[in-house]
Amino acid sequence: MINILIVEDEKNISDLIKINLTDAGYHCSCAFDGGQAAELIEHNSYDLILLDIMLPVINGYELLEYIKPRDIPVIFITAKAGVEERVKGLKLGADDYLGKPFEIIELLARVESVLRRNKKNDRYLEIADISIDTLSRIVTRGEDTITLTLKEYELLLLFVRSKNIALFREQIYEKIWGDDYMGDSRTVDLHVQRLRKKIGWEDKIIAVYKVGYRFVVNS
Repeated sequence: MINILIVEDEKNISDLIKINLTDAGYHCSCAFDGGQAAELIEHNSYDLILLDIMLPVINGYELLEYIKPRDIPVIFITAKAGVEERVKGLKLGADDYLGKPFEIIELLARVESVLRRNKKNDRYLEIADISIDTLSRIVTRGEDTITLTLKEYELLLLFVRSKNIALFREQIYEKIWGDDYMGDSRTVDLHVQRLRKKIGWEDKIIAVYKVGYRFVVNS
């Protein structure tokens, strides 16, 4: 799931942003001053930061200098919405700039655009009841982590990226093991059985007679 840090000292605005981003499927944390934000950034990983400029302790411009080496995209959200301030923020390295007051629909569009531009959405795959972090190779269901071997993980990615497509055993073997298929299906079948059991997808990864397997999921 995409992690977003909201740095906003006005709690009613922070709550409004958090509620709407959470409803849109993002995971949000909040900081109410620049010092608290710096502490959270030091100890956590974020995919996007929504940053006010006029903050207690450390202002948004100073905090942006702290954020930049970490390669986290930033959207300034601020009442300081004049041309001069926008130019300054963008020159300092902000990815976008949204003036207050703003419409939630515009905020959501800008968040999606910045994440797409920075390819942050490519890191996560969510399908059925499973979430996959392709950078850390962590697979979760809700709050629970599912432990997979390397081959089981690669097999899961293959099925997820080929949903509703029948895959021949030869294809599966060559993509996962990198060798020419020698006609022995036991290796493929054993790994598929283990994967289905671990993630509870016995009814989703189905055997296709004389072919191989297909991952069946509604779009």
